[in-house]
Amino acid sequence: MNLYDRYLLPTLIDLLCGIKPVQRQRAKLVPRAQGRVLEIGIGTGRNLPFYDKTRLSELYGLDPALQMHPKALERMHEAGIEVEMLDLPAEKIPMPDASFDTVVTTFTLCTIPDAVAALREMRRVLKPGGRLLFCEHGKAPDASVHQWQNRLTPLWKPLAGGCHLNRDIPALLREGGFHIEDMEQLYLPGPRPLTYNYWGSATAA
Repeated sequence: MNLYDRYLLPTLIDLLCGIKPVQRQRAKLVPRAQGRVLEIGIGTGRNLPFYDKTRLSELYGLDPALQMHPKALERMHEAGIEVEMLDLPAEKIPMPDASFDTVVTTFTLCTIPDAVAALREMRRVLKPGGRLLFCEHGKAPDASVHQWQNRLTPLWKPLAGGCHLNRDIPALLREGGFHIEDMEQLYLPGPRPLTYNYWGSATAA
């Protein structure tokens, strides 16, 4: 791992993921998590202040980027939430079938190398009737913006930890074995190729 990935990238991602429009999206989604919860790509713990502690029984955080964890642990203590940290990739979640009531993924599917495999694992570890709560940026509906997403993604990926700007989030959810219960979408403030946002919930198809 080079110095950029080890030291500068976590700081950059933490700053970008903490801007007000993104925080507002977290506030719409994360409080819906309940029961035994798994957060995929917990990163620096930006979601932690938004969980409703009265609805949680346990919270697990999965992230293969170990350099992110110290900030997540700091935010865990600030939020007063105990988190069991898992450091394996989402394509292979080290938990039994039907383990969780809720799986949370926010601004994470863009960076997972095999997003469909990861979603199938999320489906596997959800209990019957459990929900996936998602908030992700991805493919814009405007052809001109999408063309720019395709052009920029190869340049953007090495700078942003493997982030794809152009992933079709609804299609990935369906291919991963989910039925979308509710979903909203819009451009957040900022450069359009970077800011088309999908959020909602899904259950096993």
